[in-house]
Amino acid sequence: MTTRTGAHGMAVLRTVTLIGATLTAGLAAGLFYSYACSVMPGLAKVDDRAFVDTMQRINVAILNGWFMLSFLGALVLIVAAGFLQWRGGDRTVLLWIVAAAVLYLAMLVITGAINVPLNDKLAAAGAPDKLTDPAAVRAAFEDVWVRWNVVRAVTSTAAFACLTWALALSGRNS
Repeated sequence: MTTRTGAHGMAVLRTVTLIGATLTAGLAAGLFYSYACSVMPGLAKVDDRAFVDTMQRINVAILNGWFMLSFLGALVLIVAAGFLQWRGGDRTVLLWIVAAAVLYLAMLVITGAINVPLNDKLAAAGAPDKLTDPAAVRAAFEDVWVRWNVVRAVTSTAAFACLTWALALSGRNS
């Protein structure tokens, strides 16, 4: 039998975990949104060598602990929030968390299957000042990367929206 204090503690843990999942998913959605509406349109206006150089530098800079903590931590927190809801929370809230997990996982799959290999190919092209045809390197990267980044922005934003709704529902049910 769960004590009243134990039940309250689990409710707090469910809420805190769901808040963490929502915040980290929101950070990921904001990142992809920022690329879609500012970074890539800005880079579209620079010459080919500058584009390749800047994207190579961004792709190195983004691989840091803070980014990975939120980017991969979001999925961990979404799964944990779902597990905690499944173990004693509201089933309607759980459905929204599951939807968020599916959407966030889709974004991760797109990232791993499309955007990261394009980033790796861009890095393998070599130093921008040594490229004989920077326009070809850019052409093999930009349009596909930008298109799939928009898909990542949409799927991660949808995951964030699902988590936001789950959080609202969980607050109503408390």
